[in-house]
Amino acid sequence: MTISKESWGPYPLILAGAVVGVVLIFLVDPRWGGFALGAAIMVAAALRFAGYGGLAVRSKRTDVITLGAFGFVLVLTSLILANDELKGIIMSLLAR
Repeated sequence: MTISKESWGPYPLILAGAVVGVVLIFLVDPRWGGFALGAAIMVAAALRFAGYGGLAVRSKRTDVITLGAFGFVLVLTSLILANDELKGIIMSLLAR
């Protein structure tokens, strides 16, 4: 019988970052929480690009593009929430 040693890799780091982001959203400020959550997702994209994470369901390319885009949108949204002038410009563009 062989004993295999499991390696969690970077998964606890990403999970901790996501938990911190969600806690910040509910307890402190949605802008800071969204920024932290988006940053954690972009770190996950960078780690996946570096070769961590052995999911056999999707390709590495799909994971990196999806995680990177989702993290970027979260960070961008949190920055837009902090700037009322920029928020007004974007809302006027979407209202047309």
